[in-house]
Amino acid sequence: MNNYYSMSVLAVIAIAGISINAVAQHNYKLVWSDEFNNNALDEKAWNIEENGDGGGNNELQYYRRQNISFETDSASGAVCLVLTAKKESYNGKAFTSGRLNTAGKACFKHGKIVSRIKLPSTANGLWPAFWMLGNDFGSVGWPRCGEIDIVEMGNAEGIKHNTQDSFFNGACHWGYYNSQGQYPNYARSTTSDYSLQDGEFHTFTLEWDDDYVSMYLDQDKYPDAQPYYKMGVSDYSNDWGTGHYFQHEFFIVYDLAVGGNFTGITSSTGITALAQGEAKMYIDWVRVYQDSDDLAATASIPDGWGAGIDNVATTPTDKPVVIYDTLGNIVSEMNHGIYIVKTGDEVKKVFNR
Repeated sequence: MNNYYSMSVLAVIAIAGISINAVAQHNYKLVWSDEFNNNALDEKAWNIEENGDGGGNNELQYYRRQNISFETDSASGAVCLVLTAKKESYNGKAFTSGRLNTAGKACFKHGKIVSRIKLPSTANGLWPAFWMLGNDFGSVGWPRCGEIDIVEMGNAEGIKHNTQDSFFNGACHWGYYNSQGQYPNYARSTTSDYSLQDGEFHTFTLEWDDDYVSMYLDQDKYPDAQPYYKMGVSDYSNDWGTGHYFQHEFFIVYDLAVGGNFTGITSSTGITALAQGEAKMYIDWVRVYQDSDDLAATASIPDGWGAGIDNVATTPTDKPVVIYDTLGNIVSEMNHGIYIVKTGDEVKKVFNR
């Protein structure tokens, strides 16, 4: 989500060295997740945003703590984090909604970041997003911190072509404003073959390493699908080179904006999505994996994450011990991450730091 959108931008599309069919092998291990199963937000990991500043995008909502809740999805039975957009007057705004982030609490460089989300109907004027910002945002500002938009919906082009339920995009923003008010960015939109606002959950995945950021739709269902977005992040050839802005830790953001430049609707009279009542964005879980072979990968996670997950007993035992990774594969040793350890008839989930 373009947090500080400029109407005068320079679209940098010629990203050298991209091969959309290139396949890299990874040895991913889970390093952090929030399953949102406890009916309460873990504020050791999350910051709730409360403001009505419009995000620099002429958005029309006021973000409130009250618009973030937990609900059980009636169809799947999953306990979910829920962001709710409402048509209601508050602090000079005609709408309220929810936004939260993991800034300074759960931050990552490289890895596979996946979230399972049920998106609301966006027509017309809702702008749901799952995205990331550089954790140095507070010190260097935007766009120097870098931004990775994993999925956004509700764009004006989707409204124009009546494809809002299937039109979505990924994007990256970085660099700094030049004297003409331009900065580098690259966005790529896609019209899916099926609706993403069908009342079902969909997974959105970012894969990120020294060379590329790549984004995938429903990779759990379609593991061989090509990325809907891919950009090189290893260019150091000039001050705007992507390598300067995408090789440090980023934090996660979810929000459900109302209106704004992205939607092409900046007046409350143009918002029709909430005419029949509130709209909800359901987030079942978010999981971060990192490649154990990626020596440049880093993760800063909350103290105590993994509390309630047993440590491996160090006392000798004559019972057979079998260790499984989170994909169900038997492994001979544990690196950093979560494992299932079976000792005789006893089974424990363990987090190995």
